Amino acid sequence: MNRRRLVLEDGTVFEGIGFGDECDTHGELIFNTGMTGYQEILSDPSYYGQLVVMTTPEVGNYGINRDDFEAVSPAVKGLIVREFCNLPNNFRSVEDLNTFLKAHHIPGIANIDTRMLAKHIRKSGTLRGSIIDIETSIKATIQKLKNQSKQTNDVEKVSTKQAYVIPGRGLRITVIDLGMKHGILRELTERHCQVTVVPHDYNAEQISRLNPSGVLITNGPGNPKDLFASIKTIQDISDHIPLLGIGLGHQVMALAFGADTEKMLFGHHGSNHPVKDLDRNKAFVTTQNHNYTVKEESLQNTDLEVTHRALNDGTVEGIIHRHYPSFSVQFQPEGGPGPEDAYYIFDQFLDFIQHYEETNKEDLYAKKY
Repeated sequence: MNRRRLVLEDGTVFEGIGFGDECDTHGELIFNTGMTGYQEILSDPSYYGQLVVMTTPEVGNYGINRDDFEAVSPAVKGLIVREFCNLPNNFRSVEDLNTFLKAHHIPGIANIDTRMLAKHIRKSGTLRGSIIDIETSIKATIQKLKNQSKQTNDVEKVSTKQAYVIPGRGLRITVIDLGMKHGILRELTERHCQVTVVPHDYNAEQISRLNPSGVLITNGPGNPKDLFASIKTIQDISDHIPLLGIGLGHQVMALAFGADTEKMLFGHHGSNHPVKDLDRNKAFVTTQNHNYTVKEESLQNTDLEVTHRALNDGTVEGIIHRHYPSFSVQFQPEGGPGPEDAYYIFDQFLDFIQHYEETNKEDLYAKKY
């Protein structure tokens, strides 16, 4: 382990100890407020291109296991922690965090005052940063960060390139992969669904040929306004196929139905975000990871209604269409890491599909024959 620096685009500099890969890296800084779950966070495709600041004091203490991955390969650009544990103690652990990060060429930096860093991000908003060697020029690094152009193809980097099927004997669910967590597949297969996962740019005709009972649009990274193909697909299928959007999929659905989105000051990242279900009049704790949100005022001239609301800042956490069989949630109902409070969203989606099929039997029969 060697001395390294974390440099932010506003000129703020932190010195610490490097671990993981020794390469330089850069990305957008976000802080995660979860107390556990670093393995799921590292492997969540929604974190693609980001430097993740863990606000829990120690990271790495239970190592890496083979059960808790949310994708085959990690997506983060770097990991920033207060204290790094290189001697994990857990019966499921198969390797330590340092070895895992080296294998995937992800640098980390420890001995950082992550509490102060999180407060700085909350005040200044999301910033770009770099983890660099102690001898690398700070001035040149800051200039490089300021000159970087924003990426618009984040989803393309993490979405599946080929469609594939997970067999089941229940409802046929097509999953549009914008950067899917494996937890979504786990919840669908536990409910005996036949799942077909397709790339982010599948069009309406390709999806209709699969004859799905319903379509789920997943979580993912980046700005929803960059996903022109996905927005068009939703517009083309929303009047006759039940839809569920999760995370980025929620934002894309809102755009498809005429609402607007905006970037938040520092986003929601963690497994302890309280949300209220307005229909059930019940609050629960959720896992979240997003930098963008649906602008509530933009819903006024649409057929969308708010179904869920964040209790910390009042932002929109769920919407439903008044006429089409479509609804979405901003939080991640599959958890991983985090609470299981919101699993009911998957049951609600399947009930939604069955109700739609029962009330539209004649129309469905006519379309089929």
